[in-house]
Amino acid sequence: MRVFLWCFVALWCLPQSVSVAADNTDSELSETARLLAILLDSGRVAIGRNQALINDPSSAQTAFTQELFATHTTTIFKERTGHNLDDLPNASVPTLAKRLLERLLMESKKTVESYQPVLNMKGLKYKGLIPATFGTETATRFQKWSGVYLKQTAPEHLLRNANNKPDSFEAEHMNELSEASFQKNKETVVSKLDGGNSVRVLLPLFYEKTCLSCHGEPKGERDISGYSKEGGKEGQLGGAISVKIDMNQLAVR
Repeated sequence: MRVFLWCFVALWCLPQSVSVAADNTDSELSETARLLAILLDSGRVAIGRNQALINDPSSAQTAFTQELFATHTTTIFKERTGHNLDDLPNASVPTLAKRLLERLLMESKKTVESYQPVLNMKGLKYKGLIPATFGTETATRFQKWSGVYLKQTAPEHLLRNANNKPDSFEAEHMNELSEASFQKNKETVVSKLDGGNSVRVLLPLFYEKTCLSCHGEPKGERDISGYSKEGGKEGQLGGAISVKIDMNQLAVR
């Protein structure tokens, strides 16, 4: 079975090159991509489930801090994967995944922290921090640091941000993501080795109940962010996270 997740890994972009262990087999790269996609989505879910707290206009000091976000995200990720982000050195995941997951969580927290001044504005009913903005901004931060391609995408009829338009690979496989096999096991990944040099993955995103305040019914009504609701229902495909790990971009020494 395939898994759809997209990720370009140019590798641990520190000032000097970092060697990659020889255990970077195709399956390990696919697993690294899968875990990165799930972590980004775990952060999105944490934001969605705390939307009422995030947009609370009654207080000048938000209760939604990056520490609270990290706690919720770590819990969700462990529920979905069985891996503890607080103990990555001992986790049974690829070596490269440990480095990248640690950094993705760090960049996720930075995104939440960047919103703190707005979150602390009393009387404001919409603070701008929603799953979509979190995902876009965090993916951008992470890609700048790592060279990994990490993207939110969706079927074209559900697109709100033109920058998230699916490329040819994503569009080709998007319909498959709504099949029953993916809905039954929401962590299913379809790995594709592209010319033996890179791994591509798409992780399907299904609407949760908390998503429907913006993406549900009535269709066409404006949501809190000003977009028209899509009329979606709980469990329907809402999009995907795309990852590509390009082996040619890894600094192997």
